[in-house]
Formats: sequence, structure tokens, C-alpha cells
Amino acid sequence: METPTAPARDGASPAGGLDPLAAAAARPGVALVAGSAGVIGAHAAAEYAAIPGWKVRGAARRDQPGVDWEALAVDLSQARGAREGLAAARDTTHLVFGAYVERGGEQQQIDDNLALLRNTLDALGDAPLQHVTLYQGGKAYGAHLKGFKTPARERDPRLLVPNFYYAQEDLLREEAARRGFRVTLLRPEGVVGFATGNPMNILTVVAVHAAISRELGLPLRFPGSRAAGEALYQVTDAELLARATVWAGSEPAAAGEVFNVTNGDQFRWVHAYAAIAEHLGMEHDEPQDFPLSSIMPMHEGTWQRAVQRHGLLPTPYADLVRWQFGDFLFHSEFDNVTSTVKVRRAGFGECHDSIDRFLELLDVLAERKVVPPRS
Repeated sequence: METPTAPARDGASPAGGLDPLAAAAARPGVALVAGSAGVIGAHAAAEYAAIPGWKVRGAARRDQPGVDWEALAVDLSQARGAREGLAAARDTTHLVFGAYVERGGEQQQIDDNLALLRNTLDALGDAPLQHVTLYQGGKAYGAHLKGFKTPARERDPRLLVPNFYYAQEDLLREEAARRGFRVTLLRPEGVVGFATGNPMNILTVVAVHAAISRELGLPLRFPGSRAAGEALYQVTDAELLARATVWAGSEPAAAGEVFNVTNGDQFRWVHAYAAIAEHLGMEHDEPQDFPLSSIMPMHEGTWQRAVQRHGLLPTPYADLVRWQFGDFLFHSEFDNVTSTVKVRRAGFGECHDSIDRFLELLDVLAERKVVPPRS
């Protein structure tokens, strides 16, 4: 897996003023990132690894070749596997928990994901833990349902509908109170970044859909419902989230808090697709609603020809994109907006223009030979 690139430090945040990561640089520790083969985890591990003095380990079931941290092969779903796999990490001071499994219904997800966290915390029972970062998301507000109150704020009450975020948070806070470490919960939405072999990523959905359309000489069309294309949506850049993670681990104002972390703006998919088409030199046409998950696998041959013609990385098609993820996002016909006022007031104020950032990341994917170049 190619390590995400962390930005150089110059002592100032992008918005000016003091670098919100300065405290982490001043007081190095030992970070363990659970789920370091995923998009969120890989970027968090890379961010910590870029800070002088920090020892960084990443735990994942999948291989992690070519990374800038100590890779641990661990199955966190089993208590024994977690204890044995994390034996070398008992000096951990900062745990970043990005491990996740999705299968079955809601109760199955609660059971599975609660076990991942419990097994990890138990395996680190003797570690000098100072801080744990746990990721949640829009599901905490009802983004997986038919809509929710917007802009969503961290103080909004829980839903009647159970989900594993609540179960994990309750366990983590109980353990923090008992063992004396600090916790911070971060809630991103639609994380945009890239990690090899992690297909649950809207960036690769957009990039590969656009690349195949271009290979076939077709205009780029938003592949969802018109209502979803016109609704407001938001995303979280994976590098921005990684910096928020490091900030939270060393910022006293983040202790015990929940923060929404997004790019800080909203956009409409129809506008994003128009900008992407222009950026890639493609024609753009009206949205065309169709199921990506059943249609795009039929174009695997087109993709393989593009891989050969452009000398792209030979990533298995099924490991590159999860089209079902695109189907879900491109049929969410309600505004998805959360407030980021709280995290800005606490001291983390980084932001992006999301459409501009999509275009930048498409170029990054092309430079890494994940997708064809623009020309």
C-alpha cells in the first residue's frame, strides 16, 4: 500500500496563526492506528509518522507494504488474536481507532464493531494510554435513513434507531473513566482519499466512472437521481481528517468531546460532475440515473484495456471500487450538512473547497497511475 503523503510543517496552519499540530510535535508519543490499511487509518498513520520523534504502528488484517510505520498483522475481531498481535504495542500512548467491519444487519454490525474496539482496548490493558480517537460519521445523525435535521450539531440527541457508534462510544467512555485516558470522537462525512485495496471510497467511484466514460468516448453524466444530484452534500478530505486526529490527540480542549470534521463547505453533485468533466477535458451531459453496482462491473474489460494502454497499477477491479457505495451516496435525496463551528472554536480551523479538492486528488491518482492521465 502506498503511504499517503503528509504535508511539510512550517509552524503555521493554512488559515494562519499557530499550527494546531504543534503540541504533538512538542510532546512525541507512541501511536497505534487500528485499521491502518483503510483510507482514514492510512492517512492518520502517515500524519503521525511525519512528526519527528513519534513511534507509529499500524494494525490491519491486510498487508501494508511500503508504509512509513511499523505494520502489525492483527485480527482484532478475536480477543486472542488482538492480544497476540498487539503484544509489541504495549507502549502505546495514543490509540487511533479506525477499524471497521460491515456485514449483516444492525445488530450484527453492533456486535462485530463493538468486539473490535473491546478486543483492542483489552489488548492494551497495560499500555500507558493517554488518548484514544474514535471515528463516527453521519450515521450518528441519521444519514443512512431518509434524512436528518440540518445542520447537524454534536449536541443533537441520539436516534431511537440503534447503531454501533453509540455502543462503541459508551464502551470507550466507560473504559476512559476507569483507566484515566482522554477520548475524542470525530465525525467525518464521505471521506475522500486513497488507499490501495480499499474500495469503499467515493474518490475512486468518481475517478473510475469518469475514466471508463472517457475510454468509451461518452460524456460524463452524474449517475444518480436528479434529486440527489441537486441536494447539498459534504465530504471530508482524508489528509484534513488525519491532521484533525493528531490535533485532537494533544489538544486539551478536545478531551471528552465530539467534533464534526468536514471540509467546511457543501456542494451539489451535479456541479461537481460538471467541474470534473471540464477538468478532464470531457463533454458533460444531463444526469442519468442507473445502478452503478450492476452496470459498471460489465465494463471491467474496458477498464483493463485502459490499464494496459496507460501502464496503470494492476489493482484488481473489485479491490479498486465498491460501486454499491456510489449507489448509496448518489441516491441520498436530502441535504447532508453538519456544522463545524464547534471544532473551529476549539482550535482546528482547516478547510477545503471540496470541488477544487476533488480535482486536485484526481490529478494525484493520475500521477500515481491509479487512473489514466488527463491527456
